[in-house]
Amino acid sequence: MRYGILSDVHSNLEALDAVIKAYQKEGIDKYICVGDIVGYAANPIECIEKIKSQSPITVAGNHDWASVSLLSIDYFNPAARQAILWTKHNLDAGSRYFLESLKLIYENEDLVLVHGTLDAPQDFNYMIDIGSAQETLRIFKGNICFVGHTHICGIFIEDKNGRIHYREEEHIVVEDENKYIINVGSVGQPRDGNPKAAYCIYDTEKKEINIKRVDYNVEAARKKVIEAGLARFLGDRLLVGQ
Repeated sequence: MRYGILSDVHSNLEALDAVIKAYQKEGIDKYICVGDIVGYAANPIECIEKIKSQSPITVAGNHDWASVSLLSIDYFNPAARQAILWTKHNLDAGSRYFLESLKLIYENEDLVLVHGTLDAPQDFNYMIDIGSAQETLRIFKGNICFVGHTHICGIFIEDKNGRIHYREEEHIVVEDENKYIINVGSVGQPRDGNPKAAYCIYDTEKKEINIKRVDYNVEAARKKVIEAGLARFLGDRLLVGQ
């Protein structure tokens, strides 16, 4: 099985289109979305429809839930709150129903998905260091968990001796005795200094995980953000991946 795993699209249609085009060359069997399809940028409905067209396994992100009033906007900074209110106003009935239907956790024989952390997933806590990864590593029973939320690609590895390491690597070979948490980064708003859209491929037969990047029309996405009346900062940050 070859999984295509993406996260944090954030209504950036240009970035999502580029990632979908890149995936078409990869022989993907099943798509996965680790949440936050909407928020921040100007094409929420279009991005939801693009995601739905891939028939992915999808879990809820904080922006997804907040945009349909399942999470308080008090959680968010002022620019994010403005974007959530704009998104809420611009969703249609079908898009709202889709976001309302998203669950917090998904698990199958190959992997576990959650947007933030497995402990209190409804709180959408950030997994930013080894300390915040420990409880999730303890909770899940398999050896692969995919997350998003921080917009930064990275991998937490717990070895057979219980030691936890963090790596910023683009390729790993999965070892059965280890446990892994893979943050696949962000399609639509990377924050690691690289403005290219991030996406991930997990090949269960080869036991390989690859995180890749692809260029997209950042200027077009930025222009849409500004023309929609969203905070200019949300457009400008796309140029520098911050």
